[in-house]
Amino acid sequence: MKVVLQRVKHASVTIDGNVYGKINQGYLLLVGITDGDTETEAKKLADKIVDLRIFEDENGKMNLGIEQVNGAILSISQFTLYADCKKGRRPSFTKAARPEISNPLYETFNEFLKDRGMHVETGVFGADMKVELLNDGPVTIILDSNEL
Repeated sequence: MKVVLQRVKHASVTIDGNVYGKINQGYLLLVGITDGDTETEAKKLADKIVDLRIFEDENGKMNLGIEQVNGAILSISQFTLYADCKKGRRPSFTKAARPEISNPLYETFNEFLKDRGMHVETGVFGADMKVELLNDGPVTIILDSNEL
């Protein structure tokens, strides 16, 4: 699994012109799932995300976690994180898990975040989504379950 985490002042996802999910301070997560990913990887990433200390304390140091700032999470499924651009000019997405595998695992990942006490908003799996955010910092971190 791969997650692109962006620390945000606010973020929202719009589907068919309607705001579907919206948060204030917290994380926007773009979540990609590949073949072979399991609940083990999902749990590992969820725990890492909740435990990260990347919000600034009173001294301007990244020392606070999302729970300490009462942050929320907007989680968006993003199969394009597994794009293979080695050949040609058109990416291949064969490394992204099929929807029948990735959708249930994406839902499980979000449940793991909720189990840790997080308020989680989402988009709709497979929908054409428009995501807006105000990146705070900017702080953007790429997490790969193979590297944790």
